[in-house]
Amino acid sequence: MILSFFSIDQKSGVPTLLSLCHFLHQAAYFETILDLSMLSKVLRSSLSLKARPSLSFNVLSRHLCDTHDDFKPKKAAGPEGMEEAVAMIEKQVKEHDIMLYMKGTPSQPQCGFSMQAVRILNATGVDFSSVNVLEYGAIREGVKQYSQWPTIPQLYVKGEFVGGCDIMTTMFQEGELESLMKEHNLLEE
Repeated sequence: MILSFFSIDQKSGVPTLLSLCHFLHQAAYFETILDLSMLSKVLRSSLSLKARPSLSFNVLSRHLCDTHDDFKPKKAAGPEGMEEAVAMIEKQVKEHDIMLYMKGTPSQPQCGFSMQAVRILNATGVDFSSVNVLEYGAIREGVKQYSQWPTIPQLYVKGEFVGGCDIMTTMFQEGELESLMKEHNLLEE
């Protein structure tokens, strides 16, 4: 049995056939006017009637992009030139006790080395700040210039460059990273 839904485009009025999986995925990305009790009844009845090949269900959806500009997601403006990027990096490194420049975010690293760096910091038990260099090309190049280190991720502790993933890994394995954090009162003894 195939359970299917029809979504009706509000602009064109054209119905679109959706699988349940696609329907639920679409509902997560669009504002959907949906009577959940009705959906529950449709799902229960469709599962009990094996002879029915498909059911239809009307859903009114409106794309989020049709909303006012004030409600659209906005990305913070990054630095434009290399001097501005280096100044921003210097400010970030000084303002945050532990700063990690990485590819991706701690919850979703975009490379294995960045993932390893996040795992090490999490295993050490410290709170840290991070910048996703993939979002800002100027910061990606500026951090390499600032540290005179060619690779990313890069770790800074109390304004001082510690190193990349390989140095972090070695320091963690030898207990030096934990000692460094304790030395700067970033980790309880």
